[in-house]
Amino acid sequence: MPPRIQLWSAVLALAMVSITGCQTAPHSSVRVPPGITKPGPVVDSPEVLEKRAEALARFATGFSLELKQETEGALDEYYKAVLADPGNEILALDLSRRFVQAKQFGKAVELLKKAAAEPDATGLISARLGYIYLQMGRTNEAIAANQSAIKKSPGSIAGYQNLFILYSQTGRTNEAARVINDAARQPDPGAAFLIDLADLYFAQNGAARKTNSPALAAALATLNRAEKLNSPDRFVLQKLADGFSALGETKKAAAMYLKLMERHPDTPNLHEKLADLYLRDQDKKRASEQLEAIVRDNPTNPQAWYFLGSLAYEDKRMERAAECYHKTMLLNPNFEQAYYDMAAAQIALNKPRVALDQLDKARDKFGQSFVGEFFSAIAWSRLKDYTNALRFYTRAEIVADATDTNRLNHTFYFQVGSTYERAGQIAEAEKYFQKSLQLSPNFAECLNYLGYMWADRGTNLTKAREMIDQALKSEPTNAAFLDSLGWVLYKQGQPREALKHILKSLELTEEPDATLYDHLGDIQAVLKNPDKARDAWKKALGIEPSAAIEKKLRALPDRNRSP
Repeated sequence: MPPRIQLWSAVLALAMVSITGCQTAPHSSVRVPPGITKPGPVVDSPEVLEKRAEALARFATGFSLELKQETEGALDEYYKAVLADPGNEILALDLSRRFVQAKQFGKAVELLKKAAAEPDATGLISARLGYIYLQMGRTNEAIAANQSAIKKSPGSIAGYQNLFILYSQTGRTNEAARVINDAARQPDPGAAFLIDLADLYFAQNGAARKTNSPALAAALATLNRAEKLNSPDRFVLQKLADGFSALGETKKAAAMYLKLMERHPDTPNLHEKLADLYLRDQDKKRASEQLEAIVRDNPTNPQAWYFLGSLAYEDKRMERAAECYHKTMLLNPNFEQAYYDMAAAQIALNKPRVALDQLDKARDKFGQSFVGEFFSAIAWSRLKDYTNALRFYTRAEIVADATDTNRLNHTFYFQVGSTYERAGQIAEAEKYFQKSLQLSPNFAECLNYLGYMWADRGTNLTKAREMIDQALKSEPTNAAFLDSLGWVLYKQGQPREALKHILKSLELTEEPDATLYDHLGDIQAVLKNPDKARDAWKKALGIEPSAAIEKKLRALPDRNRSP
């Protein structure tokens, strides 16, 4: 049964009970929100029962018209039902909401004023009346109605909320703050009241645009008070968790969501909210667990697959990353970023041609983009086709110049420079390395690369040494940087000093490196250790064939004895 039909059925049942048996006011049986006190049962007079019978008849007629989708006629009958029995607050509140939605503010005000005039009317009616006056721009009447709501039901948050909004919207910040303070002074408020009060503190801080303020501290303290009340209500728990999450209290929020999951596993979006919290906390393991739960429950959720792919990529599980990105694109072919991340995963898997195919699809679908051109350049570099790589770097630079110059950062210029160096265009490589260092003077990787490039060519050796030393200050155990230092020392005619750094580099290198062994062989040869030079060069050849190293081996004297 649709929710609206359920509501009307409940009201109808309450009305029938009041007519046919216990003769108590129908609203005395209705569940009342926190902070509202209803009077006990009263014996009704014949006149009251007659009016209630009329209200019931009007209501039944309206209900019948509602089922026939004759909305205007139904509203008119419901309206007359409330006028006949204004003490039926649940009907008055719901109808007022519907009249506001239909822009019939006058009728909403009229029926609420009738309901508010009832001797036992609660503050909810006055608060709704104040809210509608605010929508109509009738500020003074809105203030009066909400003040009446607070007076009638000081333990209900609605009047405070409306007054706070009114004062905030009209720039009366001191009065808005006073409303919050008045609400905070209420004795023994329930958990729901405290959570709504925390929302007011949060809104007060939002108006001030502060990231750290007394209002935020008060919001957190209020949520902590609500937490201590241990409310079993699922909606209270959910709002409490959402509040902690909004305030950045991710661990508390996660604990609340987990409690909800245990007690009310059918609560929607719990896995999504937990995944978001764990992602914010960089807790990859728990984030992955929640995301896996999401795709188990809903395998067609592209966002969850995408985040699973991102986490796998960060963990260097590239096959899994590519699988998740593939599912993302299948489920949402317009998820543009997934195409680029898929290409990045394929490049990391040493499948540059697959990456290029993926990037071509993205280009056909979404047009040219900086990221697409940038990854295309990297893929061509992996294929050692530096001409095409440089062509795509140029295209990426043109796109960034036109759309987002922040893309042209030190890392971008470093990538371009290293590609020019591999292509043998040293002057262009130097130009781009210098651009990179202008943007980030302490960028260690660029300092090392440019210093090594000069050292390898025997130029600018003093400056090359300074750059490599600077790089090592930030990463003293970087094997590549230590190799560069050894090589520049070798070029400066200090082979014994160079040897120490090359050997240290070899200790720290996880994968065998042909260049390192080649450097070691050159240094040992200069130190008159031909057998050690021969061993080093043979290790280099075992890793990667090289005609230059074979030539050096042939030039060594026959193995007999070490000098």
